[in-house]
Amino acid sequence: MIKEHIASSFEARFGQPHLMVFSPGRLNIIGEHTDYNEGFVFPAAIDKGIYAAFGKCDSELCKVIALDMNESYEFTLDNITPLENGDWRNYVLGVTKGILDAGKKITPFNLVFGGDIPEGAGLSSSAALENAVVFGLNELFDLGLTKEEMIFISQKAEHSFVGVKCGIMDQFASMFGQKNTALLLDCRSISAKSFDIDLQEYQILLINTNVKHSLSESAYNKRRAVCEKVAAILGIQALRDADIPLLESIAEQIPDEEYQMARYVIEENKRTQKAVIAVQANDIAELGQLMYRSHHGLQHQYKVSCEELDFLVDRAKLNPDIAGSRMMGGGFGGCTINMIKKDAVTNYAEKTAAAYLEKFERNCSVYEVSLSQGTHLI
Repeated sequence: MIKEHIASSFEARFGQPHLMVFSPGRLNIIGEHTDYNEGFVFPAAIDKGIYAAFGKCDSELCKVIALDMNESYEFTLDNITPLENGDWRNYVLGVTKGILDAGKKITPFNLVFGGDIPEGAGLSSSAALENAVVFGLNELFDLGLTKEEMIFISQKAEHSFVGVKCGIMDQFASMFGQKNTALLLDCRSISAKSFDIDLQEYQILLINTNVKHSLSESAYNKRRAVCEKVAAILGIQALRDADIPLLESIAEQIPDEEYQMARYVIEENKRTQKAVIAVQANDIAELGQLMYRSHHGLQHQYKVSCEELDFLVDRAKLNPDIAGSRMMGGGFGGCTINMIKKDAVTNYAEKTAAAYLEKFERNCSVYEVSLSQGTHLI
């Protein structure tokens, strides 16, 4: 068990941990790239994530061990700055600095973490780690931070220490997720309504392309800049406030590529709201069609898909046992999310893995996941 492995590793290095935290990754049923446009998203926490053990220490150094990567890092609490090519270290550093910037007092600590959430799969391993760190330190030092305050510290770390201008969805879903439930998150008010999901004879299957194309972060930031530019031309706060007729009124003022990106965001926001209605009606067929249309927009309008993702979604469309499929996450790699009949999972996974290997000469990875509780003490 991962939990026991983390605990025993901490104990071997530092003694008995003061506490342990589980912080889940997240999937997003629909609503991609709408969060930083102050729109709606429909995410859920999953039963894969980061396990972290914490303890106070007497030295002047914070000591962190990333068990899965067999890497460690030590730092002081004075003058914390981002590292060049810092990877996971910058998430830990950014959250620690955010806590200090919030006026909270902490002393050096020890941290050991690891998990079963695949990095780069579009399941927000970064948000899971950020939330694990802020939640664990909040408990360890009795800081009194609310969950809302914690997720903004996590988001700020991503912005200022990692350089990805992400919205709030990943951190929110990881922190506030509930078992067998998805959250309709309004990314303007940062308020959410929970909806029980009855997938009936279906279940969620994630297929990881195991690729992450190099332009993912720069392309993400470029698209965010395009959305903000179009909103400014329209004289609105964010694309959440636009509709298609309003966008068409400036179509001749902007390049077609930017028009299509903005149109995708407006349409995806509407699809997300329709998906909630479908869930309430237990209409899996309609939810699936909305997912397919979401992928089409991500592929052809927002242009954040890739050949590997499109291959997996195209295969899903041909299979009557799959109600819906789409790419998930920032794009250019990561996972597809599929709603598939439970009795078809094994056969479909095997055949798809074989076809993917033949096509791309690399393996994909398949994960069966369930909707889980958000960041919590264990």
